[in-house]
Amino acid sequence: MILVTGATGFVGRQLVAQLMADGRAVRCLLPNDRLKNLPWEKLPDIVVGSLLDEESLFKAVTGVHTIIHLESAQWWGRPRDLERVELAGLRGVITAARAARVGRIIALSHLGASSSSAYALLKYKGITEDLVRASGLAYTIIRSGILFGEQDAFINHIAMMLQVTPFVFLMPGRGEVVLHPLHIQDAVKAIVTSLEAIDTVDTVLEIGGAEYITLEDLLHTVMRVTGIYRLVIPVPPYLLRWLTTIYSRIFPRSLITGQWLDILAANRSAPLGNTYKYFGLHPRRLEDTLLTYLPRKRFFRAALRYTIRRRPRGI
Repeated sequence: MILVTGATGFVGRQLVAQLMADGRAVRCLLPNDRLKNLPWEKLPDIVVGSLLDEESLFKAVTGVHTIIHLESAQWWGRPRDLERVELAGLRGVITAARAARVGRIIALSHLGASSSSAYALLKYKGITEDLVRASGLAYTIIRSGILFGEQDAFINHIAMMLQVTPFVFLMPGRGEVVLHPLHIQDAVKAIVTSLEAIDTVDTVLEIGGAEYITLEDLLHTVMRVTGIYRLVIPVPPYLLRWLTTIYSRIFPRSLITGQWLDILAANRSAPLGNTYKYFGLHPRRLEDTLLTYLPRKRFFRAALRYTIRRRPRGI
């Protein structure tokens, strides 16, 4: 039995579907507010509860040999949510896993994660990595580049901001930060492959997509694919953080969050051959993949729905 936390998230939805298609026994820990409109035709085993509920968490890990930990507040949460979800939630998972003699934990992290980072998201991700390594469990930590796909919260949010902002787009910094985007299906295949790959046990693996791209080039790529052109204006990141703070006080969710800007604060790339070296995968190219779905999407309504949606209450 494999337990997946964060199973209804961007990665979790597709990972659970792939695991079930492969004939694996899958269990998901979900709070009550996520039980409506589940994204799978055939439902996995579901335990109702949260990572902070010791009873439901122990029930979820009982009989499990591997935990794939995906629960995160990185796109919607404030710093206190990061501490609650990323740290307190993971500590509960590790405690329950050790008590239930779970064999292994697989955690998804970020390129650039470090407990000494000056940026909140990368700092919390680094601390969670330290917790996993010190857990006493066999582990695999996969540090990935920015994940993109039809329902991602990065490139889609760029397109939404292009749509709702007339004439200009405010770019943090000079756009020289190097990113290493990885398609969601390639990330899912890497996680699934790691289940059977002995060489990935007790290791930290850094992977990315088929190419590097600067933030400025990424913005122009999204504009070219969507046909939404704006004048790109470099803005000091601290000013955007200030504007984001104000925006987040007005709406339940912000298209740009502090964590979003943390990702863009420094270069985030891995050696190009790592995805093939570790998992035998040839990752998809960014623009070729965006062309398959991004031009037909409508972003104004999507942006409106996102900004008025409530934040998750349970984890």
